[in-house]
Amino acid sequence: MWFFIFGSLILAAVLGNIYLVSRFARFSIIYKAAKGRKIVRYIIGAVLVILLFFSTWAGLGPINAMLTIIHLMVIWLLCDGINGIVKRRRKIHSEKYYAGAFALGITAVYLICGWYLAHHVWRTEYVLTTDKPVGSLCVVLISDSHVGTTFDGKGFAEHIKAIQAENPDIVVVAGDFVDDDTTKDDMIAACEALGTLQTTYGVYYAFGNHDKGYYGPEFRGYSGDDLIAELERNYVVVLQDEAVLLDNRFYLIGRQDRSEEQRGDSRASMAELVSNLDPDKYSIVLDHQPSDYAAQTAAGVDLVLSGHTHGGQLFPINYMGQWTGIDDKTYGLEKRESTNFIVTSGISDWAIKFKTGCKSEYVVINVLPAEVGQ
Repeated sequence: MWFFIFGSLILAAVLGNIYLVSRFARFSIIYKAAKGRKIVRYIIGAVLVILLFFSTWAGLGPINAMLTIIHLMVIWLLCDGINGIVKRRRKIHSEKYYAGAFALGITAVYLICGWYLAHHVWRTEYVLTTDKPVGSLCVVLISDSHVGTTFDGKGFAEHIKAIQAENPDIVVVAGDFVDDDTTKDDMIAACEALGTLQTTYGVYYAFGNHDKGYYGPEFRGYSGDDLIAELERNYVVVLQDEAVLLDNRFYLIGRQDRSEEQRGDSRASMAELVSNLDPDKYSIVLDHQPSDYAAQTAAGVDLVLSGHTHGGQLFPINYMGQWTGIDDKTYGLEKRESTNFIVTSGISDWAIKFKTGCKSEYVVINVLPAEVGQ
């Protein structure tokens, strides 16, 4: 799947570069500079595209450079199409290439908004009700911080202050706390930030697909076990296919990530995880990837919390995971039978620095008795 995604991205970027060379060559200022010579116009256009691509690469990395080119290509195509329709209907002929200017401006504004949506963190709240005797419960969900991407360890600590102001009963981290590129210093600082939280029941953590590292401990200077040790040093409880009963009020179940199976290991099924639990007590599941809804519904758990999808990241392909069946849900709240599912877009980002189909967030979930919620 990733080979297909990155292959498509590279191909689209190459085609985009070729298309943009021809578009830049149409600007009147370039036409004048080239004195009308077509080959010179295309050479100037190529230089401008190369400068755009590699300056974006230098600032944002290769993936975001390719995305910038693809966005510009698509928006330019739309502007050219609209410009052509308007000219034909109004029978206008102009030497000035307004479509190109609009394309550049719209792309810049669009990606700046996408940058802001990725780098600013919002508060999202859900209110759920239950007939089970859990009382009122405030849960704060964090996922996909990928520390070091849109904020470092100190930046994460600032977001923790906002979360502390929610006065949560419990804080849960649903995976991808760190990334393959997260430095050891940032990892430690982020763990220390979690350790400052004051809650009724503590802070709990379940692994995501990036937390243990895809390239071995040598790549980033620490292993998954080192991460566990640092989390536990800061009083964070790590759950790996485990369930805990808190205050005899509710269960918290932390699943191993689906990537364990892709690595050749295994993880417990939902049926196994709930087999010895009291079904009359409220149950919350942390499962990084929203991909096991049928089994979780059949298991009769009350609430499943996930991340991983980043809210789909980019419009209009933000529901691609859902359309292809890789994910059961991309974003938000859904109820199947008696089970509520919440997928967060995450508090940060991964290699892609823009969110145009969603925004970064932490999630506040207030669980209330059914009679209160009515």
